[in-house]
Amino acid sequence: MKRKSGQDPAITRNWKPATLAIRGGTARSDFGETSEAIFMTSGYSYENAEEAAARFRGDTPGMTYSRLQNPTVEMLEKRIALMEGAESCRATASGMAAMSVALLSMLSAGDHMVAGKIMFGSNRWLTDTLFPRYGIEVTLVDSHETAQWEAAVRPNTKVFFFETPANPSMQISDIKGICDIARAHGIISIVDNAFATSALQRPMEMGADVVCYSATKLMDGQGRVLAGAICSSEQMITETILPFHRNVGATLSPFNAWVVLKGLETLDLRAHRQSENAMKVAQFLEGRVKSVLYPGLESHPHHKLAMQQMVAAGPIFSILLGGGRKEAHGLLDGLNLIDISNNIGDSRSLMTHPSSTTHFGMSEEARLAVGITEDMIRVNIGLEDADDLIADLDQALTGIGL
Repeated sequence: MKRKSGQDPAITRNWKPATLAIRGGTARSDFGETSEAIFMTSGYSYENAEEAAARFRGDTPGMTYSRLQNPTVEMLEKRIALMEGAESCRATASGMAAMSVALLSMLSAGDHMVAGKIMFGSNRWLTDTLFPRYGIEVTLVDSHETAQWEAAVRPNTKVFFFETPANPSMQISDIKGICDIARAHGIISIVDNAFATSALQRPMEMGADVVCYSATKLMDGQGRVLAGAICSSEQMITETILPFHRNVGATLSPFNAWVVLKGLETLDLRAHRQSENAMKVAQFLEGRVKSVLYPGLESHPHHKLAMQQMVAAGPIFSILLGGGRKEAHGLLDGLNLIDISNNIGDSRSLMTHPSSTTHFGMSEEARLAVGITEDMIRVNIGLEDADDLIADLDQALTGIGL
């Protein structure tokens, strides 16, 4: 493949994020294609047996197997790393593959981890069910209470893990404050940045050691494929994450990598336009329902911190209707334009009832402890005209007496 400017650090270091999202990491074949090529291959051939041996030893550059390297996946990894401001990136088969690989590559039996108690339901399954099974201790804290992180540190604490904004409460955590505590104790800090992406928030600039993504969400942005990503230092990726990832095999397919590459080209535009739409819709809902949990609103308890860390508040928020599951399901069933779906980051507007979908696997007690009530609905605002979305919500709310 011809190595072009998209992989030349001397050139890319001067590019702005919007340019990196389109050209970062690009490598062209001898055909000179402008759009990235899809290399749908599982393996690679060698000129002779010694070349194969040399590649496996690492003495000669080149690819050996698509579970380890693939030209299309490599372009995506380089692009995400450049956008994130990271030295390296490893792409995975899904967002949960990214979270699982990042955490399990760093934790062993007898280790202790501190995590924010409000997080995606599958992440809570890891902390509540899987890790204790393998002798990994977990302490859950109120992530926005920075002092609780310091108080939870033990001699065997290896990892801090949190997401901000948190799913689905939209709680905001002090990234720099938490990461500073972690660094002071020699603890690895891992941030799930899927709700924002590097287009709206860059945790590594605030001290995070590792940033993880469900690229299924805003990075793809059109509900097409599953993908994940782990960003960190070259040393962390090479020595800790790669050995686990390559042997577990949570590998991203070249086709899915190509789709996400196409999604990244419009990420900056979508993230900001959807944030604008979300603000308009959230302002309409404020006062119409019991509560709107959106960091972009001044009424949000962590609004000031959110605006310090984020350039825009993103497309996602939650609402509390003030009733129960009957009212929540009634609102969803009354929608004509907005889809009922548990995805987020999509260019289409979507709504879901977390208690019965994304966080169904948590006990009722655990859900209530983190504010996931039966009247909560999570909203993803897309690229439709905001006035049409407001009209749809208006008629659906009227239908349940709000």
